[in-house]
Amino acid sequence: MDKPQILIVEDDLDLSEMLNAYFRVQNYEVHTAAWGEEALRIAKDQELELVVLDIRLPDIDGYEVCRRLRMQRQTQETPIIFLTEKRDRVDKLQGLELGVVDYITKPFDIQELRLRVRNAISRASRQAMVNPVTDLPESGMVEEKLNGLLLSAEKWAVLLVSINSLSEFREHYGFVAADDVLRAVTLMVRNAVREHGSEEDFVGHMGQEDFVIITTAEKVGKIRERIENRISQSREYFYPLRDRDKVREAMEANHLRLSSGVVQHGDGTFKDLDELKAALHKAAAPTK
Repeated sequence: MDKPQILIVEDDLDLSEMLNAYFRVQNYEVHTAAWGEEALRIAKDQELELVVLDIRLPDIDGYEVCRRLRMQRQTQETPIIFLTEKRDRVDKLQGLELGVVDYITKPFDIQELRLRVRNAISRASRQAMVNPVTDLPESGMVEEKLNGLLLSAEKWAVLLVSINSLSEFREHYGFVAADDVLRAVTLMVRNAVREHGSEEDFVGHMGQEDFVIITTAEKVGKIRERIENRISQSREYFYPLRDRDKVREAMEANHLRLSSGVVQHGDGTFKDLDELKAALHKAAAPTK
């Protein structure tokens, strides 16, 4: 199992070395930085689980580092613990406004810091099971639901809805516009399930561009038809206003085209989760 990666940003070299040695013994992969700009470079290159950040740094202060980490897509949700000598309530509030998850003042108890680091990473890990853009379950939660179907005697049906070429759209228009597309499609999917499904139905992500709906064989057809119709009617409005004159060209090239597929209880015996997922992707594969 990979070790959690943490970044310690501290210009007191003795303290930095002590924290580095301590957390490595606690089975963390530790990166250190003495300067704010250096910390930002490391955060760009590494998949960090947490940042321990001193407020007083030689170049830019910890508030600015925190602000810029929150502006980067890769680190906008990374837990940050402020490590500082300041005890002023205003300083603490300023950190909380920037999304800092915890705040510990020097001198500190190293065991207390270890527990705060562990708890912050644990909370973030639980939250990571929900997509931050769409607020839909993903990862382990979805796999747990799909695994449950393999042993179920109910007449279940799984609908996979994929937005094709969303990654190309993101590269061209930016992640903000792509996130808006994901939110819009999420709303359409939720509404279709609410109108034609039931409270027991499940909606989640099997991938960033893939929506999975677990329902019953009787309801899946209407849910699928409703989603396809709504997205077909709305697709041109996903594009920024400045490019509306190019929308037809993009749509003819099948950008942001929807593809969907259904796998049902009676379609065969799936020996494991991988077989079920492969069948879903095959069913939803876009036609030429």
